[in-house]
Amino acid sequence: MEETKSEQIKSFKKDLILREELAIQRTFLANQSTFLSFLRSSMYFLVAGLSVNKLVDGNEALIFEYILFIISGLLLIAGIINYFQNHTKIKQSKIHIGDYKLKYEKKE
Repeated sequence: MEETKSEQIKSFKKDLILREELAIQRTFLANQSTFLSFLRSSMYFLVAGLSVNKLVDGNEALIFEYILFIISGLLLIAGIINYFQNHTKIKQSKIHIGDYKLKYEKKE
């Protein structure tokens, strides 16, 4: 049996909607992965700040320790801000799924 043109268009639209849904899911996962990278980097700087105190004695070590703590906190805050900004953008773009017009569809 041969599909009619309207059945082909419906099938085409369903395929596009599925692809768009999967693209949104990939984008959500990429956003989470980026946040975890910020968190991991923040924790590296925190651990480095904690270990400087044990390795070096003196006021210079204390200053360096505080600098590493500040960098750690800034990375954590930047990661949280980045995550929530992208999260809202992704949610806003989700409403556009299936909102397209076929270029090659002839009007009868």
